[in-house]
Amino acid sequence: MKLTKKSHACVRLDKEGRTLVIDPGGFSEADAAAGADAILVTHEHPDHFDEGRLRAALEANPAAEIWTLKSVADRIAPAFPGRVHTVGHGDAFTAAGFEVQVHGELHAVIHPDIPRITNVGYLIDGGRIFHPGDALTVPDQPVETLMLPVMAPWSKISEVIDYVREVGPRRAYDVHDALLTDLARPIYDRQIGALGGTDHLRLTPGESADV
Repeated sequence: MKLTKKSHACVRLDKEGRTLVIDPGGFSEADAAAGADAILVTHEHPDHFDEGRLRAALEANPAAEIWTLKSVADRIAPAFPGRVHTVGHGDAFTAAGFEVQVHGELHAVIHPDIPRITNVGYLIDGGRIFHPGDALTVPDQPVETLMLPVMAPWSKISEVIDYVREVGPRRAYDVHDALLTDLARPIYDRQIGALGGTDHLRLTPGESADV
C-alpha cells in the first residue's frame, strides 16, 4: 500500500490500482480528492470537509463513493443517491477494495463552552493504518501506522505523546499539521520521537511511503 501525504489532515492510499482518500478538506490541495475511488470524511469541520471538492470528485468519477458520519452525509447525499454512506462507531465496510472499520464518536474538546460534534476514525485493512480525525481515539486492536494529529487547537504536546504511547503503533506519521510552523517542527519531532516510544516520521505534502 502506498501512503501519500497531502496538506494538513488529508492522506491518499493506493493499492492494487484503487485509491482511497481521507479528509480532503479546505486546508488541503484543491485536487486532493481528484481521482479517488472512495473518500472517507471524519467530521464536518472545513479543514476536513470541503463540500465543493467532494461534489467535484463524485461528478468526475461516477463510480466514486463517500463514507462519512451523518452531519456530512446529510449535506451531500441528496445530490448523489446511493453513493454517500452514513457510518458510525462499530461499523465495518469495504471501500474500493480497502477494509475499513469505524472507531470513535466525538470530536476532542476544544473548550468546555463549545459543544462537541461527532467525529469518527478509520482503521484500514485490519490495522495497517489508522486515521483518528480530530480525536485521540484508541482502537481496540493493534495499529501498524498511526496518522498522528500532531498539532491542533484542541491538543497539547503531552497529550500527543501519551496518545502515541497508548496506541503503540509501529510508526506514526504527522497529520493535522497546517498550523505547525517550520520553526516549531524540530521541537515536535524531537519530543515526540524521544518520548512516544515508536518511529515518529513526517512526510511533506506530495511525498509518499510504502506501508
